[in-house]
Amino acid sequence: MTTHIYRRVSTAGQAGEDKSSPEDQLRRCRGAAMINGTEEPIDWYDAGVSGSTPLAERPAGGSLLAALAPGDTVIAAKLDRLFRSASDALSTAEAFQARGIHLILLDCGAEPVTNGAAKLFFSILAAVAEFEKGRILERMTDGRHGKRRRGGYVGGGDPYGYASTGSGGDAVLIDSPEEQATIRLAAELRLSGGLSLRAIGRRLEEAGHRTRSGKPWEAMQVKRLIEGATP
Repeated sequence: MTTHIYRRVSTAGQAGEDKSSPEDQLRRCRGAAMINGTEEPIDWYDAGVSGSTPLAERPAGGSLLAALAPGDTVIAAKLDRLFRSASDALSTAEAFQARGIHLILLDCGAEPVTNGAAKLFFSILAAVAEFEKGRILERMTDGRHGKRRRGGYVGGGDPYGYASTGSGGDAVLIDSPEEQATIRLAAELRLSGGLSLRAIGRRLEEAGHRTRSGKPWEAMQVKRLIEGATP
């Protein structure tokens, strides 16, 4: 019977946080291993791996699963170090139990999560973790939308007519004079002459207004220019 420690951090920044640092995870897990009578557990560590990646597809996680045998114990500092979601946590715990593998998650206590009150607490904690993950995603989405409404830049390619300046939370979009002139000319041609989108594209090229790639204007590109110029 072997005791295995599993650790994971997803970013370099997280590696420096006290509660999620790899060193803190190792210290806590080793303490739990000693309590369970194991002084030299096997340590499995995934650095820079997202929690959304299934355990089996992580370098150390996949090796851990391949090494497990009946009677073994897996210890992790937190539920979210091992699992992607509440359903993933519960199904994996059940699979471990069926194979005779004990799972200890220190945020659920020092007992295997398949035992008595620990099992109930684990189920509740897994559900709460899933809820909190959803709320974090909602707050991130709301924050991006709010920043966009205030004229901030939220990443991705710069929309035609604008250029990003600044970095991180201070990034904003500013007008690109040349591209704004292209947008205005496209809108004027559409309103004044009843030209087709392709014809407007040709007029833009003749006037020296090129696409960013240097390729000829396509009808859908011209359409987006005109729609972007409409209040």
